[in-house]
Amino acid sequence: MTEVRHPEKIYRTSNPIPKKPSWIRVKAPTSKFFKSTDKILKNKKIVTVCEEAACPNISECWQKKHATFMILGDICTRACAFCNIKTGKPGFVDRDEPNKIAEAVSELGLEHVVVTSVDRDDLEDGGAEHFTTVISSIRKLNPSCTVEILTPDFHKKPKALDILSNELPDVFNHNLETVPRLYLSIRPGSRYFVSLKLLADIKKLNPNVFTKSGLMVGLGETKDEIYQVMDDLRAADVDFITIGQYLPPSSKHAKLEKFITPREFDEYKKMATAKGFLMVASSPLTRSSYHASEDFKIMQKNRAYKNL
Repeated sequence: MTEVRHPEKIYRTSNPIPKKPSWIRVKAPTSKFFKSTDKILKNKKIVTVCEEAACPNISECWQKKHATFMILGDICTRACAFCNIKTGKPGFVDRDEPNKIAEAVSELGLEHVVVTSVDRDDLEDGGAEHFTTVISSIRKLNPSCTVEILTPDFHKKPKALDILSNELPDVFNHNLETVPRLYLSIRPGSRYFVSLKLLADIKKLNPNVFTKSGLMVGLGETKDEIYQVMDDLRAADVDFITIGQYLPPSSKHAKLEKFITPREFDEYKKMATAKGFLMVASSPLTRSSYHASEDFKIMQKNRAYKNL
């Protein structure tokens, strides 16, 4: 039997969730397009991070038939304090999953697809080979579709990088999530500089691959710390940064220290743009794959303009 622990059973402290300000509002899923997306995903028995992570943008994205596929199961081997995904001992890897994903991409008519996964520290390669198989399957059935992956850090998985190099995506995303000072409490199973090195190494493997990373704000970080992370990402030649408001899934998750105002998000965007990122998404509801298709096209244009 699979052992499962939900985050609320791990984090003992109760942190009351403050009322959301006026600038954070989401609509309930009602449209026929939302239901159509839901039906396709359920028929294929595909897991999405949209549902598992309780993303606030699920209504908007699914109405556009955009979904972020989550591979390698729905049980994570780590227990990050911000995350709503179940923690425990994962089950077997579904070897037919790459085909299911590719077929779903075709049925949804996607031009750009985002694929992520839970952490799989139980696997020798951390799931790297499964990522490459998914990418290959998508491209075989959907040759005009561009592929973006949002990966774990593959910490202590020395073979992962070589495996990933066999089938690199169009966009490689790995989120730093927060500033180094908060890693011990927010991402206890991860290491800041391991994540940075992964992003830098991918760019060295193929400079044409867009690299991307994201941050949550409102966890108690300072502006100077965020600016330092921006500098670290630029030193690793990362192209795209996303910055969004941390929203605790429950009172058992990491404490929300502050709602960041739209003006502050604009300040972050201006600073990141000045530091040389090709693309910056910074707003309360920004998430890693939010508007990913549109943002990819903007990155392409910005790179072409930069290279003139």
